[in-house]
Amino acid sequence: MPSSPFSSAQAARASVAVRLRDLRLDSGLTMQGLAERCGWNKAKTSRIEAAKTAPSDADIRLWCAACDAEDQTTDLIVSSRSADSMYVEWRRLQRTGLRRLQQAGVPLYERTKLFRVYCSRVVPGLLQTEGYARALLSLIADFRRLPDDVSEAAAARVDRSHIIRDGLHRAVLLIEEDVLTHRIGDESVMAGQLGHLLTAMSLPAVSLGVIPRTAPRVMWGPETFTVFDDKRVHVELLAAKVTVTTPAEVEIYRRAFARLAEMAVYGPSARSLISRAIDTLG
Repeated sequence: MPSSPFSSAQAARASVAVRLRDLRLDSGLTMQGLAERCGWNKAKTSRIEAAKTAPSDADIRLWCAACDAEDQTTDLIVSSRSADSMYVEWRRLQRTGLRRLQQAGVPLYERTKLFRVYCSRVVPGLLQTEGYARALLSLIADFRRLPDDVSEAAAARVDRSHIIRDGLHRAVLLIEEDVLTHRIGDESVMAGQLGHLLTAMSLPAVSLGVIPRTAPRVMWGPETFTVFDDKRVHVELLAAKVTVTTPAEVEIYRRAFARLAEMAVYGPSARSLISRAIDTLG
């Protein structure tokens, strides 16, 4: 399992490892003794207890059986899967293409009442046009060598965005000014996308802030992240998606968002920056 830079993922993995070690100790087994009962070498036991290797479901079943603790099996498997889901490589999430990933997020989007989104390089997914989404997803598919279902994925992403119009959700979005000038697609795609931002700003459920390049920084530009209500955060890294659910760490992202929001401009000032970007398209 890859090592996450986020302490919530590390802590969750370590918690499972500690519980497994305690089961072994409580049963009076040495590392070698447990390894013999499980049919693997001592080094594997050591790696699992040190949280360097994630145990599979089968590993946990064998471990619990060896320690006469079968009643702990289900709970440990659930905890291990939860820890595993905190840091997931994009290649694992996208191995069957991009469309399914868009559709898989629909239940979470439907039950979330308040979205807080920060993007430093691209337009947030909730505000993307189909043309922009197609151009962006094409870049992703090419870079990650994914199956070509870009058109279907772009349509699914736009369909998922209906939530900003149904009156049941609210989206507060922040983008850096650079987002307006980073060319994703050709000029017509960018013109359509920037025009859509102007339209989306008028929606009652949408608050869009733009952080000017010249704004005095009270917060550096972190990685793209989305806060779902006050319960979880998705952080997008180049290689993986990190899910943060620990309340203390969710609060860190809420505080970061609040500071980023202080630097943004809204309403007419934001519209002016978007219009200026449209003018540069010629």
